Amino acid sequence: MAAHTRDWDAFVVPADEGAVHMDLAVDGITCAACMGEIERGLARLPGIRKARVNLTNQRLAVDWHSDMTGADEIVAELSRLGYTAHPFDPARQKDRRDQAGQALLRAMAVAGFAGMNIMLLSISVWSGNATDITPETRDFFHWLSALIALPTIAYAGRPFFVSAGRALRAGRLNMDVPIVIGVSLAAAVSVVQTMQHQHHAYFESAVMLLFFLLVGRYLDHNMRGRTRSFAENIAALKVEVAARIGPDGSVREVPLSKIAPGDLVLVMSGDRIPIDGVIEEGTSEIDQSLITGETVLHPVTKGERVYAGTVNGEGTLQLRVSVASGATLLDEVNRLLETAAQAKSLYVRIADRAAQLYAPLVHGAALLTFVGWIAFGLDWQASLVIAISVLIITCPCALGLAVPAVQVVASGQLFRSGVLLNSEDAIERLSDVDTIVFDKTGTLTTAEPVLVAGEAVPQELLANAGRLALSSRHPLSMALVKASGSILPFKDVTEVPGAGVEAVIDGKGLRLGSPAFCGVREADVEALLKWYPGSSIIAAKHGDQPAVLLPVRQSLRSDAAEIIEQLRHVGYKLEILSGDRQGAVMAIAAELGITNWKAGMKPGDKYAHLEALKLSGRKVLMVGDGLNDAPALAGAYVSLSPVTAVHLSQAAADAVFLGGRLQPVADALSISRRARRAIEQNLWISALYNVVAVPVAVIGLVTPLMAAVAMSASSIAVTANALRLRWGHNGSRKLEP
Repeated sequence: MAAHTRDWDAFVVPADEGAVHMDLAVDGITCAACMGEIERGLARLPGIRKARVNLTNQRLAVDWHSDMTGADEIVAELSRLGYTAHPFDPARQKDRRDQAGQALLRAMAVAGFAGMNIMLLSISVWSGNATDITPETRDFFHWLSALIALPTIAYAGRPFFVSAGRALRAGRLNMDVPIVIGVSLAAAVSVVQTMQHQHHAYFESAVMLLFFLLVGRYLDHNMRGRTRSFAENIAALKVEVAARIGPDGSVREVPLSKIAPGDLVLVMSGDRIPIDGVIEEGTSEIDQSLITGETVLHPVTKGERVYAGTVNGEGTLQLRVSVASGATLLDEVNRLLETAAQAKSLYVRIADRAAQLYAPLVHGAALLTFVGWIAFGLDWQASLVIAISVLIITCPCALGLAVPAVQVVASGQLFRSGVLLNSEDAIERLSDVDTIVFDKTGTLTTAEPVLVAGEAVPQELLANAGRLALSSRHPLSMALVKASGSILPFKDVTEVPGAGVEAVIDGKGLRLGSPAFCGVREADVEALLKWYPGSSIIAAKHGDQPAVLLPVRQSLRSDAAEIIEQLRHVGYKLEILSGDRQGAVMAIAAELGITNWKAGMKPGDKYAHLEALKLSGRKVLMVGDGLNDAPALAGAYVSLSPVTAVHLSQAAADAVFLGGRLQPVADALSISRRARRAIEQNLWISALYNVVAVPVAVIGLVTPLMAAVAMSASSIAVTANALRLRWGHNGSRKLEP
């Protein structure tokens, strides 16, 4: 069906602030310059708020005001720019990508095989020209080369011909235009020289140029495919329906879009959890490797939060839905993956602008070379050969790949390390960090409290306290539930607000709550805190027996000490800013060896402290997860937040990390620093290549074949330099300086 007959409004969905949104699959996007052309072209339409192209999956996301521009006008503008749009369908888009990769591989194989055969004929001609080859034999070898080269160019050059033709029809230039001109002129001149019985022809130059370019394009396609696979695996975790329990107890499968917060959902054994919620009834084990990174099943019971995309074990669960479809943790991860794939740093914008200006310069340099040599008295054929060499050798492919190649590899490495970008230039800013400020609760420590020295508590009392804790809404009560393994709450439990819970068990009163609620003296609490600094104290009392004090604290993340030591060794300045009480913060700081820490910090205090660090010249990474961390996360030079953090904190952070460990923080810093070095190296490689290659080509010391090899070598060099990020970060898990 033609694009103008399609009802594009059917693919438009509401967005925020009164705008609408549409996702399109766009054919013909081959490089970073294409992204810029599309985004700039659409930005000229009235009402466009945002147009972002994802080079990895050729997806265009557009937000705009529909009362100013229609969806069909956006598609028409894309067509005018030379691109064909389709409704974005991940499954169909994957098929298109696979077909494109296979087409590149076939074209590369044909060009490589033909190039080797033409090169054998060319070597015979070169040798014969130096000895005693007859003109008839030379012409025969040239015509044989043409017989191989011309069909090869027509077949293997299709990716470049189609792209260049689309650009020229839209009245613009892209990086494939000089390639097509160079290849076509080299082939045409070679045919003319063969007809004129000349000593030289350049069929091998045209074919080998295509081969090397196809190698680079296939490597780029393959790199992006590896990055896409992670995002596709995450997206595959989403369930489209949920079993909703009605008020009368009936169970009915409904689309996720019909599920609202507060609904009760049934999750059977072995099912994937469809939506975020809190367990209302049931006990099971959950595979939550998406959240924690650990493959060990995690036991869960009433009152615990579970997330969409995780897998239920043997038990049957009833969940009270906490968020609507589209706002789950899994949805947030998918959005972050999209943001990461579309990210543009300062270096990308510089390279895009340079590539945009470079195409006219390439053609201008080749034309001036041709005219200059004619003016110096050289015949038109020899002048044209030199101009072709200039056109080929100055093609800005290396510059176009310099930054995107690194970003693709770095994004893939970050994904595999569990770091999801939420900002365009997060990689760039992470590489500049010299100071790291941590929140304590939920960042250095786990979000859930644990019972300390539970083995010293009488087991019967612990079991009873755990069952009583199931009826408590206090967050510390879950530590007793887990320590005791209790799953069945007591009946007729009374909760005393601000104090605790109580019930009558075996004719005796059982209380659980604050020490004062259980009749414990303050002096006894202070004495226990000397043994367990930084803990919160819960008391349990059964009948006339003495109350038992239960120290509860948030434990350090499993690798916190190791990662903090690595960061300190590399040279980062480390601080802790926490809203918790002084004793708790002091204990954690002492355990980690961090000397700069502050307790009792309000959100405004944290923000003011970061501003003071900024004024002193520090570039601060803030790592935090709480609602009170949101201002500090937004005000820091760059920020990271755990994926389980509250939504506002995630929105304020530049990146989030998965799992229950701090290793992703170290990985983000290491990968970003190495990526920045690779980007700078690639830009230098591109610049030095042109400084050396262009003058040599202009003065006629380079043949078209040499130009093809040099240009392709520069593109492969920047791609290989980008791939070093993957080879160098091979799971050693040590932070690199």
